[in-house]
Amino acid sequence: MSGTIGLEETQALEERYLMRTYRRAPVDFVRGEGALLWDAEGKQYLDFLTGISVCSVGHCHPEVVKAVHAQSHRLIHVSNLFYTEPMARLAESLSESSLGGRVFFSNSGTEANECAIKIARKHAHRRGVGAPEIVSFEHDFHGRTYGALSATPGLAQNEALGPMLPGFRAVPRNDADALRDAVGESTAAVLIEPIQGESGVFPISDEALLAARQACDEVGALLIFDEIQTGIGRTGSLWAYEQSPVRPDVITSAKALGGGFPIGACITAPDAADVLEPGDHGSTFAGGPVATAAALAVLEIVDDPVLLRSVRELGAYLREQLQTLDGVHETRGRGLMVGVRLDEGIDAAAVGADLLERGLVVNVPRPDTLRLLPPLVIDSDHVDEAVRAIRESLLGFAAE
Repeated sequence: MSGTIGLEETQALEERYLMRTYRRAPVDFVRGEGALLWDAEGKQYLDFLTGISVCSVGHCHPEVVKAVHAQSHRLIHVSNLFYTEPMARLAESLSESSLGGRVFFSNSGTEANECAIKIARKHAHRRGVGAPEIVSFEHDFHGRTYGALSATPGLAQNEALGPMLPGFRAVPRNDADALRDAVGESTAAVLIEPIQGESGVFPISDEALLAARQACDEVGALLIFDEIQTGIGRTGSLWAYEQSPVRPDVITSAKALGGGFPIGACITAPDAADVLEPGDHGSTFAGGPVATAAALAVLEIVDDPVLLRSVRELGAYLREQLQTLDGVHETRGRGLMVGVRLDEGIDAAAVGADLLERGLVVNVPRPDTLRLLPPLVIDSDHVDEAVRAIRESLLGFAAE
């Protein structure tokens, strides 16, 4: 396509100049529209990953583009030393649509979790806890900065990056009894994903969520939901906690919030709203006018009962169709956040690579699992196309 240098030259630049922290698939994407992507050679793809749940209203949604274009012509950055209307309006929208407290803006999900960790520790110090502890579930993923990393059990085991921060412990996923036992007077918070995404899409049971809420209430700790992947409509409600039996004290958001622009948010209930004070936390770029204008447009699109009902219905339809396929052992998830466990002996990475060749973009979080995170604005034809590609791919692997 005009204006592009092509995959081989891009790969050569990457090999020379970028740190080797990613294993990239051999595709150079240059354009996106709705649920579709195009690479540098003009090949079209159906995107069922959306930048890891970031472009959830589709690529280059007209309303998001319009908001970004208009704001970028007025004001791009002034810092948090001054007021800007889009930031204040977005804080109002996020608070009123969720826990009703206050909002801290960040540039990413891991930064939103860092803010939540600070809130939890200071809140615990206020009630006399000298060495606050944060409890998470094994296989949670909270980010890669050191606080969030220390709360991410799998990554925290990388001794080459150590030492990790003290004050974090993990219990087996969905083990309500182990969680109750782990929470005590020194506990500052329980920090969990209501649906674990990076580990392969594992919903946390209602029993475990209730145990977390009750244990926190007993000792005065905060319950924090990491909704970075589950929030902003992904599960068929604006926030995943709305479909659970509990209400957290803090939620963190990012990914889909900006429609492609980097932005995160830590949102509190009123009781935790005033824990942080001037000087406790900050960010140079966070909550900038362009990113918050984009997020306001995203919320206007997503916070719509018709769209959210469609997410629930299409998610159920997607899982129902996938369950009929030879080679699919089970599906997990809620709404349009779907994990597909393949039959024993089928290499999910090989299937994922084959699907990319067929023009379907998915993710492989585990050796036996595909992760599907399509745009929330897809229709049943998109689902049928994706299922057809997965069926054909699995038939090929079954024949080997």
